[in-house]
Amino acid sequence: RASGGKRRSLVELRGVHRKYLRGLVHGQKPVVQVGQAGITDAVIAAVEAALLDHELIKVALTRPPDKKGMARELAERADAHLCGLVGHTVILYRPHPDEPKIALPAS
Repeated sequence: RASGGKRRSLVELRGVHRKYLRGLVHGQKPVVQVGQAGITDAVIAAVEAALLDHELIKVALTRPPDKKGMARELAERADAHLCGLVGHTVILYRPHPDEPKIALPAS
């Protein structure tokens, strides 16, 4: 792991939660871009920092050979929920460990 911290256990998101989160992030632009070098430690560090600041982010993939595999790897390495993959844009969610900003709807 890039951060060297211990892994958090994530509660599984239900479909209704993923849909709600995709709606929240719809008008936003990607805050991290994965280039030709792929998913590097620097990319993971940027994703983790963005998740800490925003909880819900978009990550743009530049010409990925396997976008579904890259999306899963990003989520796993950043200890985040994969909420969706729209085109070449990955939607990731990880609640803030101390002060969550996003309240998920009751399921």
